[in-house]
Amino acid sequence: MKKATIIAFDKFTDVDVFLPWDLLNRIRFRDKDFSVRILGTASQHRSVCGINLDMQGMIEEANEADLVFFASGPGARALYKDEAYLSRFSLDPNRQLICSMCSGALLIGALGLLNGLSATTYPTTVTLLRELGVTVVEDQHLVTHDNIATAAGCLAAVDLMGWAIEKLYDQQVKQEVIASVLPVGQGQACMY
Repeated sequence: MKKATIIAFDKFTDVDVFLPWDLLNRIRFRDKDFSVRILGTASQHRSVCGINLDMQGMIEEANEADLVFFASGPGARALYKDEAYLSRFSLDPNRQLICSMCSGALLIGALGLLNGLSATTYPTTVTLLRELGVTVVEDQHLVTHDNIATAAGCLAAVDLMGWAIEKLYDQQVKQEVIASVLPVGQGQACMY
């Protein structure tokens, strides 16, 4: 069974959790042995727009997942310096896909997973990511290095999840999932 996890926290950016959640769940129409779970540190986290979201597990589950996706939002800025929070992760890019959206790169960077790599992030987070010693690429919405990827700008989640799906499966599965969310006339693969 392949397992994907989405890391959420208080003040997560809504679209940066729900768009990847939707895209990844579309894989289940092809592979019943694929699961997606939203993980946090409490039973519920509140989005920046005020949605209370029940968590499906604790963040430690990410340590055994095939895909670990860090969401973004103001909450990431509070957590990337929280040693107790960071110590709960034991991620390994040799066996896991690890990726982030916007300020989620701060969490990957704080875990040391961007050491010696370049990354992208949302413009308001560039300085903070640089302070972690990361080379920030400001003019690309997706930066990948083997099993690590960072994306910037909420709709970059489509390309980021496409990267992850292709790495987990293949280009055909990626194309089918992405086509299923494209505007009419640009794709349309029936997933339901």
